[in-house]
Amino acid sequence: MWFTFKVQYQFIRAFRKLHFIGPCVTVFGSARFKEDNVYCKQAEEVGRALSEMGFAVMTGGGPGIMEAANKGAYLNNGYSIGRNIILPHEQKLNPYLHKWINIPYFFVRKFLLLKYSYAFVVLPGGIGTLDGFLKQ
Repeated sequence: MWFTFKVQYQFIRAFRKLHFIGPCVTVFGSARFKEDNVYCKQAEEVGRALSEMGFAVMTGGGPGIMEAANKGAYLNNGYSIGRNIILPHEQKLNPYLHKWINIPYFFVRKFLLLKYSYAFVVLPGGIGTLDGFLKQ
């Protein structure tokens, strides 16, 4: 029962924070690529192009492709949003976010990445990227 209340609290907290973000496009991709990788360069261009079209760019908020997409939007004066998962040793927020929320549960994070988006961009990644893509 207590777990149910904690999950409900995470949803309500996120809904309140994200209520007025406007139209978004979620970009899925690996956290493992370095910024000089060709896919990160493509993600940065995608983020820039989406912000030029008036969309907010939403990612998981971490490094790699997610950071590159957020960076493209952020540096182009677009709106950049992150949904960060709380992990003990891995994922930290990238510095190119206007708004973010830290989520302790994967399924809550995935729901939020899908709920506010008008479209999805899937770039190379691993199991997490594939999972996000298949649940759409």
